[in-house]
Amino acid sequence: MSSILNIAKPINAPEHTLEFSICTLVTRKEEYNEMLQAFLDKGFSNLLCEFLFADNTKKNEFDAFSAINQFLKIAKGKYVIICHQDIIINKDDINNLRTCLNQLDDFDPNWGVCGNAGAAGPNHIVYYISYPDGTFMNKGKFPLKVTGLDENFLLIKNTANLKVSNNLKGFHLYGTDLVLQAELNGYSSYVIPFNLTHKSRGNRDDEFFRVRKDLIKKYSRFFRTRWIQTNSTVFHLSGSLLGKLSGNGLFLFFVRMFNGIKKRRQ
Repeated sequence: MSSILNIAKPINAPEHTLEFSICTLVTRKEEYNEMLQAFLDKGFSNLLCEFLFADNTKKNEFDAFSAINQFLKIAKGKYVIICHQDIIINKDDINNLRTCLNQLDDFDPNWGVCGNAGAAGPNHIVYYISYPDGTFMNKGKFPLKVTGLDENFLLIKNTANLKVSNNLKGFHLYGTDLVLQAELNGYSSYVIPFNLTHKSRGNRDDEFFRVRKDLIKKYSRFFRTRWIQTNSTVFHLSGSLLGKLSGNGLFLFFVRMFNGIKKRRQ
């Protein structure tokens, strides 16, 4: 039996040399250094973690979507943390996070993304987070599956091979986009009980609503009802009952008949 030429290499399961890749867009160096020190103080040592940043200190070289895709492309950690520079890891530590992830693995091995705040449905906001005034907000039974995640702290399973959209830009709603991308790729997203302090409660400015509009437009078009034709088959996609009924064989027969008549008249 002939052997394979030595120019070819078999693929292997990815090896992650670190436990966490901690990734941040940076505009204020002092605040970022405070965040780094807090991670180190809570057990996230540089023997276990790498700290990556997108440098926006002089001008916005990166928007969040492009930076995150760069982070996810080069990260060596088993888990990739995307976090704001204004968080402080001063409540829970690395062992608390490990416990949360182990519980999540047992609860749903097919998870892809988690965070400390999000939404499980309309008007169902959930969170496990503290603020500088001493407020600790705790609502939900965790781990809790969600449809959107707050961007202050996102954790992505590196083996899920996720990314955010190339055709969205800006600094808002990339957590929601990431959750949608995870679902499209067969993964679920959760809020976990990992407590930290976030200095900000968010800012819904004009840029937020611009990104929201673009995200709705993108996914409304992607999830539209439509026919898919391949070289070997044709089928109908729809999330609605009426759309599914219109995709049955009898309906397709009449569509083909109509198109055939239309072509003959042209």
